[in-house]
This record gives sequence, C-alpha cells and structure tokens, in this order.
Amino acid sequence: MATTVNPTDLPPEDGMGILDHLKEFQGRVIRAVIAVAITTSLSFFFVSDLLKALSAPYGGKLLVLEPTEGISIFIRVGLTMGIAIASPIIIYQILAFVIPGLTPKELRLMRFVVPMSFILFLIGASFAWFLMIPTAIEYLATFGPEIFQVEFSSRGYVPFVMQLTMWIGVAFEMPLVMMFLAQLGFVTPKMLIQGWRLAVVGCVIAASVITPTVDPFNMALVALPLMGLYIISILFAYFPYRARRKRDLEEYPELVAEEDAAALAEQQAKD
Repeated sequence: MATTVNPTDLPPEDGMGILDHLKEFQGRVIRAVIAVAITTSLSFFFVSDLLKALSAPYGGKLLVLEPTEGISIFIRVGLTMGIAIASPIIIYQILAFVIPGLTPKELRLMRFVVPMSFILFLIGASFAWFLMIPTAIEYLATFGPEIFQVEFSSRGYVPFVMQLTMWIGVAFEMPLVMMFLAQLGFVTPKMLIQGWRLAVVGCVIAASVITPTVDPFNMALVALPLMGLYIISILFAYFPYRARRKRDLEEYPELVAEEDAAALAEQQAKD
C-alpha cells in the first residue's frame, strides 16, 4: 500500500523542523519587543531634551492646540527614540534568524550591506538635520509675513522634522539598493546610464514629495544630492555586475555571446 509522506516530517538540512523555526522566530520577536520596551522606557527621561533639540531650528515654543496633543507627542517621540536605540538589537535578531540559511556568498554580501546601510542612513539624516531642515524652517517661518502670523504647533512641526530626517536618510541608501538589484541581475550599469533622463525626473518628483516647501531652492537642495546618489549607484552597480558577467562568461559563454550580439544589433538599429 502506498504511503504519503508529510514534508514537515522530513529531516531538514539544518536539523531543525518547522516548529523549531517558529519557536526560534517567536523567541527573537519577544527579545526585540522587550528591547524596545526597555529602551522606550529609558527614552522618556530624555524626551524633553530631544523636543528642545527638535524645536531649536524654529527658535520658539511649539503650540499645543488639543488637550492630549502634548502628551501624545511626548509618547510618540519617546517611542520613536526607543525604536531607534533598539534598532541594533532588532537587526541582530533578524540577522541571527536569517543568517543560518544564507550561502557563504550571501553572507559576505550581508556583512558589507548592513554596516554600509547604517553609514549611509546616518549621512543622509545628518544632511537633513544640519543643512536642509534649518533652511526649510527659516523659509517657512518667514513666508508671507505681511499675511501670515507663523506659530508652529507640536502636532505639525515634530512629525514633519522627524519624517523629513528619516526619509532623507532612507534616500541616501539608494546606492545599496541599486547594488543589490545589480547583484540579482535586474539592472546593469549600462541600463542605469541610459535611463538618466528618467532618473532626473524621478529625483525631482522625489524631492517634491520629500521637501515640505515648493520653492526651487529647497527642492534643489534635495534633488541634487539624489542625482549625485544616482551616479554613485551606477558605480555601486558596476562591481556586482562585473563579477556576475565574469561568472556567466565562464559557465555560459554561448549565452553571453548571444546576448552581446543581440545588444549590438539593437544598438545598431537605434543608430
């Protein structure tokens, strides 16, 4: 009589079953949550100082227009600060769960990508905090003085400053994203160079979304670094593309020759 085998009954290569992986995942989630709870609790002792630092570009006290607005902003800033402080522990728990299933090549890539992502994020956040936000706040606070009396509220000002800092930091990680896509074979340096016009339009659109003001100066303050990051992305994409092409040339020389011939024919047709 034929018997059916449940895939979950088969011994996995790493010696752990699905339930063992789920238990490990649950344990790491719990550790991450505990870390966030501890760092958030400690962050509440420094929220007042952080709020003063956040409001420094404005140079005045922020308005509170609702009964619970002050305490909600206080809790929001404390939670954000707690998550930021606990982020190394959160990332460690994620990597500790994922790394055993990675190949040596993927592990080497991870060792490069993770530290670089932190560095690029900090560079972008510093750029936003020290250069872009003071310029934007000064422009917004002095816009139409004969018409408007500018008094920022905590509900509008604090999230605006925090989100702007975060998104600029994320935008500075563009080179790593392009490098990762090149590693997977989705993009090539040539493709990125040929698409520079679309990249310029995309950078301008992204700048208009990220930038709180509509004046050309502040938009250029964001768009120009994004364009520079796009150029750096081409350089980042070149190295994994070169390694991938060399490996393909060794393993599939006929296929590479056919692709080169097709690309050459397409280029001649365009010319």
